[in-house]
Amino acid sequence: MSPTDDPTPLRADARRNRERILIAAEAVFAEQGASASTEEVAARAGVAIGTVFRHFPTKNDLLSAIIKDLMRRLTEEADALADHGDPETALFTFFTRMVEQAVAKKTVADLLSGVGIDMRVAKPVQTFQEAIGALLAGAQQAGAVRQEIRLDEVIALLAATCQAALHAGWAPDLQRRTLAIVFEGLRPQERRLAGMDSA
Repeated sequence: MSPTDDPTPLRADARRNRERILIAAEAVFAEQGASASTEEVAARAGVAIGTVFRHFPTKNDLLSAIIKDLMRRLTEEADALADHGDPETALFTFFTRMVEQAVAKKTVADLLSGVGIDMRVAKPVQTFQEAIGALLAGAQQAGAVRQEIRLDEVIALLAATCQAALHAGWAPDLQRRTLAIVFEGLRPQERRLAGMDSA
């Protein structure tokens, strides 16, 4: 079992240190990418480097913990939209938020590509994909997305769009126009024609 998966409860001070390290690490890796140093993370968190290594023996352990935490938050957001959002727009809303976040910071996919973690088998990523699947199913049931659209296609579009937005630093107007094109490609033909008639 990895030290980061140890179910033993941490003391209050150790738990606070762990949370500070994770917050600092997410900020540092968002700014500098996966090549950022663990020493920079320790400095940002205000702890000794040994404290970082006690919680996360390797940089991969630290990155994995960040990814798990971010995946959990994104999954909760997708679940909330699936449960309480408008099924006609929930998938598009989540897609838009993901692209906006990609511009502001390094994405999970970017971090993973830097440290060689396999996205396809990571349980938090699988759970995240299932949450996107629920959004897709809701959109299809509402007639907002074509029935033949598959989950892997939506995830591929999401990953590619986030990567492009991240690396090119898309301005808000470009984000809006590009996403409008992507979303039109997902909608049923009759929805697209109706939009043209009302334009």
